[in-house]
Amino acid sequence: MKWKNKYRSQALLWSTLLLFMFCDSVWAQNRDIPKDTTYNTMRVWRQIKKSYPHARPAMDSLGGDLKVVRNLVYAHLARTDFGPRDLHLDVIRPNDQRKHAAVIWIHGGGWRSGQKEMDVPMAQLLARKGYVCIPVEYQLSLEAKYPNALLNIKSAILWLKNHADQYDIDSSRIVVAGSSAGGHLASLVGLTGNVPEFESFLESKHSTQIQAIINLDGVVDFMAPLSLNLERKPDSPDAFWLGGTFAEKPLIWKEASPIFWAREEQKIPMLFINSGLPRFHAGQDELVGMLKRWGTAHQVYTFDVQVHPFWLFHPWVNKCVDVIDEFLKNNLINPERF
Repeated sequence: MKWKNKYRSQALLWSTLLLFMFCDSVWAQNRDIPKDTTYNTMRVWRQIKKSYPHARPAMDSLGGDLKVVRNLVYAHLARTDFGPRDLHLDVIRPNDQRKHAAVIWIHGGGWRSGQKEMDVPMAQLLARKGYVCIPVEYQLSLEAKYPNALLNIKSAILWLKNHADQYDIDSSRIVVAGSSAGGHLASLVGLTGNVPEFESFLESKHSTQIQAIINLDGVVDFMAPLSLNLERKPDSPDAFWLGGTFAEKPLIWKEASPIFWAREEQKIPMLFINSGLPRFHAGQDELVGMLKRWGTAHQVYTFDVQVHPFWLFHPWVNKCVDVIDEFLKNNLINPERF
């Protein structure tokens, strides 16, 4: 009978261990990812409406002229600090059977807050001009630091290229666009399309090369005076995302600056749409000077308003879409014109 008691004890031990492992696995998969919800359209509207009483939030306006698929999984992350999780995107496209240029849209929020749904109204307006617009989710800094967001967006580009036929996308005309922190990411993603340091993790026959960049009020050089001269705390959005201050992580600050990756041979058209707040344009004058010297197509359009996320509101959002459409038609749809 002793051997029965021995094996009964071992079986009980193994059952307990397996139960613990199962519960730990389930717990890991269901731990809540921390969220910062301070950046949202309604809160910004409350902050600006006294100074700009005519401003109105742009609203989700889905109609029969568009085909929309929401929350498609573009990447599965098997291991994160919060367990396995999926990343999602939306596809908003004209309701026809023709192939269109694609615009990947990256939301802002200081690399820490915001969500892809905030830019859906603008994406819908642009889709009505004849583009496939793709707002994307990416890992924010409370979940994962640099360079995870950059790698997420590159994965979204590969997903787009692999599903181009399914969603009527012309994969030879891909635009990466973003607002604020998303504008910075759009510039960084767009200028590192063939950089081995960022491409080597990808198991794909495609590169993340794109054909145009649109930056709405996003920094392009963390080391420019307009950036470095700002007072910062360790939890300031850029320092927190980059894992330290410039004094602590100078090489990371340089690596994460889009201007560092700009090259004459790239010839990627760039559109900058600015607010009247210069600190969000750090490094832009220098980068524009480089593009001008190289003969690379570019444009700067500035709204004379003290509203950083102007793209979220009427009357600015419509003009913003018109500027984007005109730039892309001149420099991407009809490339012989530049």
